[in-house]
Amino acid sequence: RAYVRRKDSLFFTFAFPIVLLAIFSEAFSTTDLGGGLTGAEYYLPAMLASGILTIGTQNLGIQIAEERYDDTRKRLAGTPLSPTAYLIGKVGLVLIAGVIQATLLILIGHFAFDIPLPSTTTRWLSFCWILLLGLVTSAIAGIAVAQIPRSAASASTVITPIVLVLQFISGVYLPFSLMPDWLQNIAAVFPLKWLAQGMRSVFLPDALAAIEQGGEWNHAAVALTLGLWLILGAVVARAMF
Repeated sequence: RAYVRRKDSLFFTFAFPIVLLAIFSEAFSTTDLGGGLTGAEYYLPAMLASGILTIGTQNLGIQIAEERYDDTRKRLAGTPLSPTAYLIGKVGLVLIAGVIQATLLILIGHFAFDIPLPSTTTRWLSFCWILLLGLVTSAIAGIAVAQIPRSAASASTVITPIVLVLQFISGVYLPFSLMPDWLQNIAAVFPLKWLAQGMRSVFLPDALAAIEQGGEWNHAAVALTLGLWLILGAVVARAMF
């Protein structure tokens, strides 16, 4: 209920990736991004991955940090609500918001920018598990990074730059293949690179897997990396609560 009441935050959460998709579609409308792809076709997977990280790690991290310092969590501690229920509610919120945002992006991309949708059940199944695992991992990471800011006022200042840097080095705003090898290796440590690669495997032709690091979509590495970050975030979140 509190999340829905923040009308301005709610609007920009869903509108921002759509606006970016429109901007990148126009900016790269005459650029050859490989395989005859349009700018919209290339950047839809990137915006889907970015949306997952933004809704989970950035937005949830800021929200929990603010609730830590404005005494919301202290007031909740005086109610029957357990820390476990509090965290499950936060993760559930990210899942609902993330699915809605992804649905809007795909529908707008398809009907407004003529982006073709995956034509096989296998690709849609891949999309579902990457989306859900990515959202849960991102939410848990948001709970963990919420412990970094030292005040409610600094929450956005601290967490947003972390997400922004990851977006630039992980193939969201710039094609990942343009990054130098050492920067690709750094990005490969974090989940966003693998989220973007997983989404590209769903929406882009298989021939474009050749430009990925390692020359393949590598779903096993996507699942492994997201799973490791999920475990790491859960350990930190458990320790902090």
